Amino acid sequence: MRRMPGQPRNSRTSEESRNSRIQRQVMQLIIDRRLQAGALLPTEAELMEDLGVSRNSVREALKALQALDIVEIRHGYGTYVGQASLTPLIDGLTFRTLARHDHDDSGALAEILQVREVLEEGLIRRVAATLTEAELDRLEAVVARMEAAGRAGRAFPDLDREFHELLYASLGNDLVPQLLAAFWTVFRRVSGARGRPDDPSPDLTAGRHRDIVTALRSRDVEGAQRAMAVHFRGIAARAGQERFPPPPPLPFPSLGAAPPDPPSA
Repeated sequence: MRRMPGQPRNSRTSEESRNSRIQRQVMQLIIDRRLQAGALLPTEAELMEDLGVSRNSVREALKALQALDIVEIRHGYGTYVGQASLTPLIDGLTFRTLARHDHDDSGALAEILQVREVLEEGLIRRVAATLTEAELDRLEAVVARMEAAGRAGRAFPDLDREFHELLYASLGNDLVPQLLAAFWTVFRRVSGARGRPDDPSPDLTAGRHRDIVTALRSRDVEGAQRAMAVHFRGIAARAGQERFPPPPPLPFPSLGAAPPDPPSA
């Protein structure tokens, strides 16, 4: 909001602070009443009375919470608890990356990719020793479809995403697939906006996923982690984003380890 002539400089700060406080109070109300996504919130008049604020303040707070997907305003019907999805995070990260003023697209994308790499290399250690044969069979089926697409020279971003979501499904952690999908979506959006290739070497990508499954079949935790690292270095090299040095090799390579990273195609 632009400061009006004669308006004290700290007036805007005070107003923003008040709006933030009301937003927190609405969120606390949702938590205290154990309202689930899709539940109807109190009316504006009820919120005014409960919070002791004006109608305009309630409306401003609800608009801000709607932008965060915490509430959903359905005009003519009321205000409902939102899904609290990671959409605002995705939009914010996409904008932040595209709006970088240093024009270092490779560096910005590398930062996003590095976060996802760190997450997955840690997560794969958790699932490597616990995946069942049935879960491994499902992963192998996805890899087989990747290989078929690779032989035909077709890229397979949807299969790639399915593989990584399926890989960690056994953790039973709802946040993991949401967080990985968020970074995946940001990476794809920015890559598309910058005209970077999705996957110029589908057969190589399929082979790297095969290496991950092979190590998992052998219950080779270090080998699975190493194969995942090779996979991510391949993504960085394909998009011209390899900014961070590759991780040092893990000690005592086992038979199920992934092969060294081949030269970029």
